[in-house]
Amino acid sequence: MPPRALSPTGLVLVDKPEGPSSFALVQKLRNRTGARAGHAGTLDPFATGLLLVLLGSSTRLAQYLVGLDKRYVTQIDLRSRTSTGDREGEKVERREPPSRADVEEAVAGLVGEVELSIPAASAVKIAGERAYKLHLRVGSGTYVRAIADALGGHCSTLRRTGVGPFRVEDADEERILTPAEALPFLPLLEVDAEEALAIQAGRIRHDEPVRVVHEGELVAVNGTVMPS
Repeated sequence: MPPRALSPTGLVLVDKPEGPSSFALVQKLRNRTGARAGHAGTLDPFATGLLLVLLGSSTRLAQYLVGLDKRYVTQIDLRSRTSTGDREGEKVERREPPSRADVEEAVAGLVGEVELSIPAASAVKIAGERAYKLHLRVGSGTYVRAIADALGGHCSTLRRTGVGPFRVEDADEERILTPAEALPFLPLLEVDAEEALAIQAGRIRHDEPVRVVHEGELVAVNGTVMPS
């Protein structure tokens, strides 16, 4: 199979371990499948969890995945801020850990739409308990490290548990979801063979936010025709 091929095509759910970069995991799948590959939202090397990797012609679907809400679990060391907002950075401010009540009040202030500054680069105990642990659901573009910084600390661990409808529990590097399965959050429009051919030839165009499918195969998305 030639490199950067359009097939196999689809979405792979990867449970990224700590250490390798997102690019390294994409490269691993590219080498294994022979298809072009790209991710729909990076994770820092120290972070773990769900990474969405698109293969083949499905790389053009990244625009529909990068804006999905994301869910994280992070453990925050409240004894110091760092230059990067995580444990990889240089400590720039040290302090006494706040009380749980103070932390919970600060967390409550971060619910909803808030404006946060972004850190320069993208097993602590408090009162006898483990470092403060947060379960977060955030919009696309949110820097969890910025949330840790706003609380006066830094991320000591960070794990992405979900992206849109996808969960890290379902990650399987050996399974390639079909292009149609990669967009379950879009309405489904089934078409017959004649209409599918007309769409591929550009004679019919569906511009509404739907995935157009014929016999399980993704024909087009929002007016963009998929390679046959």
